Amino acid sequence: MTEILVAYATKMSGTREIAEAIAARIRASSHEVDVLDAADVRSVLPYKAVIVGSALYAGRWRPEAVKLLQRNADLLARRPVWLFHSGPLGTEQVPQRAPRKVRDLAARIGADEPKTFGGRLTPQTAVGFFAKKMANGPMAGDYRDWDEIELWAYEIAQQLVSAR
Repeated sequence: MTEILVAYATKMSGTREIAEAIAARIRASSHEVDVLDAADVRSVLPYKAVIVGSALYAGRWRPEAVKLLQRNADLLARRPVWLFHSGPLGTEQVPQRAPRKVRDLAARIGADEPKTFGGRLTPQTAVGFFAKKMANGPMAGDYRDWDEIELWAYEIAQQLVSAR
C-alpha cells in the first residue's frame, strides 16, 4: 500500500511540477508516494496521509481539487492533510488566502490554511486568451521558489517520520 498521496489540479502544469517536487522530497525520506491529478482520485482510503494542491486563478482553486476535498472530507478528517496552492506572479510574493469554500473544507478536515507558492506564466505554457496575453506582459515568468517548496516538503516528511 502506498503511504502518501500528492494530488494536484493544474491548468498549465506548473502546480503538477510542484507536486512532483514535493513527492520527490518525501520519497527521499523513505516514503512511498503516488502523484495523481486530483480529477483521477476517487478515494483517499488507501493512503495514510494526503497532500492536495491547486493552481490559484483569480482567487479560485481548480474545481477538481475542491471536488476531491468534498468527496473525501470524512476520510481526510482521519488522516494528516496538507494543502498548497500556486499562482501568485511577481517578485513580491504575499501568501494568498484560500477561497472560502476551501477554508471551510480545510477546517472540516483539520488542515491548516494552504501554503502559497509562486506561480509560473510563460508564453510556452500559457493556455487561454487571457493567460497568453499576460504571458507576454510584465508579470510573465517563473516565480516558484524551489528552495521554499523543498523546505515545506522536508517539514512534511519529518512530521510523517515522527508519526510512524
